[in-house]
Amino acid sequence: MTSMTASHTSPQLGLRERKKIKTREAIRSAMYTLVEEQGYDATTIEQIAERAEVSPSTVFRYFPTKEDIVLTDEYDPIIMEELRSRPADESWPDSLRHVMHRAITMGMKDPHAVSRLRTRLMVEVPAVRSRMMESMSETGRMLCQAIGERTGRDPESLEVRVYAMSIVGGLMETSMYWAEQDHEPDFDALVDRALNVIEHGLPTENH
Repeated sequence: MTSMTASHTSPQLGLRERKKIKTREAIRSAMYTLVEEQGYDATTIEQIAERAEVSPSTVFRYFPTKEDIVLTDEYDPIIMEELRSRPADESWPDSLRHVMHRAITMGMKDPHAVSRLRTRLMVEVPAVRSRMMESMSETGRMLCQAIGERTGRDPESLEVRVYAMSIVGGLMETSMYWAEQDHEPDFDALVDRALNVIEHGLPTENH
């Protein structure tokens, strides 16, 4: 998912968890800076640790692989919380659209242009793309639970699982399309197009 600022969660968290988030953010920030300076392949865990002022073992404790530093964030639970907080009489597609646009708005404020870097690496680095595919299943399971709570359907049913993964996969493809277009199109508009396809099916006209 597109990242949202971790400060959004801080008031509800204890000191230990806030310290963990701060460490993760320092590691990610170091990674982003190094990748922009020298490229993904040339960036090592040791370099990331030195720049973040932590040990390599600390990096691995928070992120099992280098790809996870690019892809892992704090935000899926926040997005789920946002979905659960929408009005009960609001349609599911409208709730989803609202939360996606809120996530985009907050994520685009990131000073490191993280969304652009992450999506570019998804396109350019096969290992990042492969790891992203693996992580989609976890996001999909969380979305299944949110859909089940909202609609009263069994979150383990085939229909809910297919629908949830169509959303997750659609947003991943939207992100990659955005990067392939050099981040020129308006991302909000692309997400609207993707959600329209998920809600209504393939349009008859070509874009």
